[in-house]
Amino acid sequence: MATPAGLKSPRTFVSQKKRSKNILTRIRQGQITGHGMKRGTQIPEALLLERDKQARWQGIPVLLLRLYESSHPNSDMSQIHNVVKDMSSLLSMEAMSFVTEDRKTSQESTFPNTYTFDLFGGVDLLVEILMRPTLTTQKEAPKMSDDLVKDCLSVLYNCCICTDGITKSLASRDDFIMFLFTLTSNKKTFLQTATLIEDILGVRKDMIQLEDIPNLGNLVQSFNQQQLANFCRILSVTISEPDVGADDKHTLLARNAQQRANANPSRAEVNQVALLNIPGFIERLCKLATRKVSEATGTATFLQDLEDWHAWLDNALVLDALMQMATEEAEQSSTESSDESSLTASPLGHRLPQSMKIVHEIMYKVEVLYVLCVMLMGRQRNQVHRMLAEFKLIPGLNNLFDKLIWRKHTSNHVLHAQNQNCDCSPEISFKIQFLRLLQSFSDHHENKYLLLNSQELNELSAISLKANIPEVEALVNTDRNLVCDGKKGLLTRLISVMKKEPADSTFRFWQARAVESFLRGATSYADQVFLLKRGLLEHILFCIIDSGCKSRDVLQSYFDLLGELMKFNLDAFKRFNKYVNTEEKFQMFLNQINSSLVDSNMLVRCIVLSLDRFESQTDDMRVVEVLSECLLLSYMARVENRLLFLFRLVNIINVQTLTQENVSCLNTSLVILMLARRRAKLPFYLGAFREKEYADKYPGFLLNNFHHLLRFWQHHYLNKDKDSTCLENSSCIPFTYWKETVSVLLARDCSSPCAIASYIDEAYLDLDRDFLEV
Repeated sequence: MATPAGLKSPRTFVSQKKRSKNILTRIRQGQITGHGMKRGTQIPEALLLERDKQARWQGIPVLLLRLYESSHPNSDMSQIHNVVKDMSSLLSMEAMSFVTEDRKTSQESTFPNTYTFDLFGGVDLLVEILMRPTLTTQKEAPKMSDDLVKDCLSVLYNCCICTDGITKSLASRDDFIMFLFTLTSNKKTFLQTATLIEDILGVRKDMIQLEDIPNLGNLVQSFNQQQLANFCRILSVTISEPDVGADDKHTLLARNAQQRANANPSRAEVNQVALLNIPGFIERLCKLATRKVSEATGTATFLQDLEDWHAWLDNALVLDALMQMATEEAEQSSTESSDESSLTASPLGHRLPQSMKIVHEIMYKVEVLYVLCVMLMGRQRNQVHRMLAEFKLIPGLNNLFDKLIWRKHTSNHVLHAQNQNCDCSPEISFKIQFLRLLQSFSDHHENKYLLLNSQELNELSAISLKANIPEVEALVNTDRNLVCDGKKGLLTRLISVMKKEPADSTFRFWQARAVESFLRGATSYADQVFLLKRGLLEHILFCIIDSGCKSRDVLQSYFDLLGELMKFNLDAFKRFNKYVNTEEKFQMFLNQINSSLVDSNMLVRCIVLSLDRFESQTDDMRVVEVLSECLLLSYMARVENRLLFLFRLVNIINVQTLTQENVSCLNTSLVILMLARRRAKLPFYLGAFREKEYADKYPGFLLNNFHHLLRFWQHHYLNKDKDSTCLENSSCIPFTYWKETVSVLLARDCSSPCAIASYIDEAYLDLDRDFLEV
């Protein structure tokens, strides 16, 4: 059958389309199997040209063929550069569309140019071109220009943005990663190199070892402050323990098994040591974190700028690129024209807000504070602490607090977990990292008093003197040359903004955590009174009872803080009774506690411990008065209420669901029973467990579960690597008594009135089950 002139037969069209796809299929199969055609440069140029328009390859295969043919060891670098620039323009538009369209899932159909470039061997070819100078033995081989290196890196980065597979492929090449680190020594190519390294390391399965980087110490020392700040983005990936992801991996059972399997320090820990061994590294980070932001540009609207620009500026490296472009345009305009407004007249000039430098500095500080925070939580914590104190990190942050860190309240945001990636605006991220740092700095460490100024330290001394108690040793030993200056210390400033925070703000979570860390450890009466005098207890009770707060995370942080603030402190219980002065308010408070015992159990523990101490001090009329008037103490003094808490604490956890978050429930239940044992009441409590089980028609359920939990407790806390001082300090009960009580409860002597086994009928005994089966 004849075909009308000017038209192709359907058969011909299908055949050409099929042949076009066959080329792609053969290349992809060759790349997978290692046999046959593996890159598009093996295809004749005439065939590529013939198929290009129909397949919509945009000339990319032909450009790659020309690049391949011109990239021999003695080739003309300018010719190579011209081809790379042509390809860069094709790929950069796809990368930009990906960034501006909320990073939709990358697919072949969405980014055809990137897909074609990779399929025809473009990524491997550029890597080969970049690394060729390190592989050749020729002494006079042509040298690559900085601009060519930058363009090659930009093309690779654009490919990584659009196609995850390319990033993962590059991440598997150790030689290329180490080569990229050597490129960071060149200031002109640093930005593009650092951006690419960050993306590659972000998808890599195993963590690199910083010690493998050639001349790491000299490399880091060669960075200027701007480069070092951006390098912190890379470092954050290499010093943070990887997020294990699945919930079951977060259980203490799984973590303990992982620690036994990996007894040696992790790569993250090894990398932290490598950084600490670089002379001046921590000092330079402290200077970056505390340097003042330039006030050269108008600051009235910079917070609004932050919010507006966050829509598409998601990291400091992008900001660096814009700053660099602006600088280059300014330099070019100054040489070509005397018109000072030429930069403003440029398209980029219209897009850059006036407060760019301030945004820039804030984003730097986010990265630096994150690295310092991670280092503070590592095995070298004490060494890092000494350095941060010596280099006056805390006084420096105190000086920035009002003008930068908390100069204005920010709109609400989603609360992120500790290791969860955050897509918040720069200002929000900065505040969160600042609060995380304060929490890590203060937690169970004597350097916490550096958060105060000299006048506030004197106030603590006066409180101890008035109460006729000795000053805390850490307070006496604090070097006053290293504390905050100014009218207020950092802790006082934090409490001031905390009390002004909007009711629904999730900053309250981090603020409460930071303040609570100051109180953690051995209970200090003076520290508690210092905070009570600043109205902290009333603020906490308002948030729990009257503010309408619904966030479980925020409420948990306030319960924990309230527990530390009130523990063993008569004044605090008096203040509590003054605020919670009606039965209605007290019931609202109890409802909040009972709504989630996992969140409130630390407060329950505080009340039980305080009640036990006060009941042993009834020769003091002040104590008797508080015991008789305080609704909270009266409620907990009734044994039936303590038993209800105890039953619930044991019932809401089991060995397989224990995590770092809920293991406190087990320890709180143990505290209740240790105090009962002191008063020879342990058999009564165990008998009550048995009665509860039979009343619920489930004999053995609670006691078997508790037995399993205590076996795990021994397995977990008697490990030589576990630090038991936290349990001892928080309860003022010697750890030896903890161990003894657990041993007594786990005794196999069924005639013992203090052994769990004595209260379970033989038919329901299930004490020897393996942890993994529980």
